[in-house]
Amino acid sequence: MENVSPLPCVLIKEPLALSELRSVYLFFRIWNLYQSTFLQSAIFVGLSLVAGEFQGFAQDALSPSSKQRPNVLWITAEDMSRTLGCYGDSFATTPSIDQLASESARFTHAFATSPVCSPSRACLINGCMAPSQGAHAMRSQIPIPAAMNGFPTLLRKVGYYTTNNVKTDYNSGAEGIITESAWDECSEQADWEGRKEDQPFFAVMNLMESHQSRSMVWPYQKFQEEVQSHLSASEIHEPALVPLPPYYPDTPLVRKTVARYYDCVTRMDQRVGEILAKLKADGLYDETIIFFYSDHGSGMPRHKRALLDSGMRVPLLIRIPEQFQGMTRSVAIKGDVDRLVCFEDFGPTVLSLAGFDALPAHMTGRPFLGPLDAPARQQVFGHRDRVDEIMDMARSVRSKEFLYIRNYMPHLGYNQQGAWIDQADVRGEFYALADSGKASPAQNQYLSETRSPEELYNCIEDPLNLNNLAYSLQHEAIVTRMREQLQHHMIESRDLGLVPEIELWRHARVMPPMQWKSTKEFDPERVLAAAELVGSDDFESIAEKLVDGDPAVRYWGAVACSASDALPKSVGMQLRKMFEDPSKAVAIEAASAVARHTADAAALQALVRWFADDDRTIVLHAARAIELIADPRTKDSVRRLATRYQDEPGDLAWFIRFSTNGYLSRQN
Repeated sequence: MENVSPLPCVLIKEPLALSELRSVYLFFRIWNLYQSTFLQSAIFVGLSLVAGEFQGFAQDALSPSSKQRPNVLWITAEDMSRTLGCYGDSFATTPSIDQLASESARFTHAFATSPVCSPSRACLINGCMAPSQGAHAMRSQIPIPAAMNGFPTLLRKVGYYTTNNVKTDYNSGAEGIITESAWDECSEQADWEGRKEDQPFFAVMNLMESHQSRSMVWPYQKFQEEVQSHLSASEIHEPALVPLPPYYPDTPLVRKTVARYYDCVTRMDQRVGEILAKLKADGLYDETIIFFYSDHGSGMPRHKRALLDSGMRVPLLIRIPEQFQGMTRSVAIKGDVDRLVCFEDFGPTVLSLAGFDALPAHMTGRPFLGPLDAPARQQVFGHRDRVDEIMDMARSVRSKEFLYIRNYMPHLGYNQQGAWIDQADVRGEFYALADSGKASPAQNQYLSETRSPEELYNCIEDPLNLNNLAYSLQHEAIVTRMREQLQHHMIESRDLGLVPEIELWRHARVMPPMQWKSTKEFDPERVLAAAELVGSDDFESIAEKLVDGDPAVRYWGAVACSASDALPKSVGMQLRKMFEDPSKAVAIEAASAVARHTADAAALQALVRWFADDDRTIVLHAARAIELIADPRTKDSVRRLATRYQDEPGDLAWFIRFSTNGYLSRQN
């Protein structure tokens, strides 16, 4: 018995709860790894046997329970806010979803992590937020570590049949690898039918019927043919009766478009009914845990692409059949659930339901069902970055009561020009209202060419997020607390959105940014300190950042100059020297800042020259800067760029066309 650590003493005063038993078991398990006495091993085995009665705690890490594992079905609606009867919208026609809600837990505080689809899906498939992966910019092809091949891969390895119908959109260079690794079948026909007898399944059904293309962008005739034709006369929504939010202009076209959106939701509800009917016909309804949610807010203006609740707060229904109701401890089986959850948590929750004892190291979400049920969140975080050609960066933190948003590019408003969304006729109504000078305060919040650097909303008293409290002395303590929570999260997660996209790609050519961010080369605290100068007039500190050795710090110094109301002459001179900065991201932002403030021809030429670069990320950023400055002297250069890219394949080429065509259409 020499050299043996003494047996730990545990005093148990009363019967242990399941979570406490698990903690004691895990403690002895770890301790046992380093000990070898018969007594210690006997205690370990005894606890293993007891703990094994509770969802397979005695299994190895990342090994599922031997208990019966539930089927799990995700039904994902595209571009839809909580415009459902079961969430109190009396104008919605959603009988199938309302019936599902009557049998389900209805989450009242569920949130996307991004107000656009592909960064949201990057989060959903890997259980961690997109900025921690480097997959935060829309349609990113950024490389990610090989181990991050989608959580359904783990389900496949333990016997699940996994399918996806049909959208992938995982927003990284690993999309093909994830698709092949995660899914037994990924197609328009994919569901649970191909599984073996008694094989559990995980299936994702992506519904496009409510997507922005259908609700707003398609020509109206195509919408009628593809969507409205499936509805009866009583299911078609009357434009004169639509409930308009106060931030919308009340015009016939706006009403027609909002009614069209509700028609799309009704058609989506029909599809949900069809899926559930098939599940019942196959005898699987009471063997399947069903999630219904949307990937972010609706595709309507001020919803998609905005970190406001209209873009981030989503419906979430979870139906748990009777035989699996022992898998929930902190969530009600039916009725309202006010627990804060976000997309970061969904994948970890499915692994927990499948009986896994631990999560992969990269997963940062918190399971909220199953044996791995984690303590409830006190806040959820959100991010907004480049969407198509529209440049932006904002971050948010949301508690049950308050929403705080930090806009790191406040000189760019919510209603930025965008070639894809501007195909919708209704967008003209918003531009016309902005040009009229007659917008109400609620409308102007969205239509203004700029935003406040900070926003704070009391979401209980102000559910539409109309009254910005960030500069109210009464709310100063709340702003300070939530600002610090957000900053801590960005530093702790090593938010890669702090690194300009051009620089991020430079690092990605050496290693995946998610690995690079852990090197000494990236100091998120220093970079964030520079970004926090955006919106201030502390030009002494800004000037210091412009000569920093870190290109990301210099970049944020230049952004702070772009966002300022006026530039001191000395800072303007400093920016001109940066037109030749070794970092092309810095050079572009410095030239953009000077051009925005002075319309200087040299600054415009410093931007146009990047049109000839072979790196499409560089071309896109320069093209968008020129588009927003909209100086007619650059028209010929933009026209040549449009010609060069008119037939080029790929998403970035597509976005360059968006930018050049948007510029040229407004110059004509």
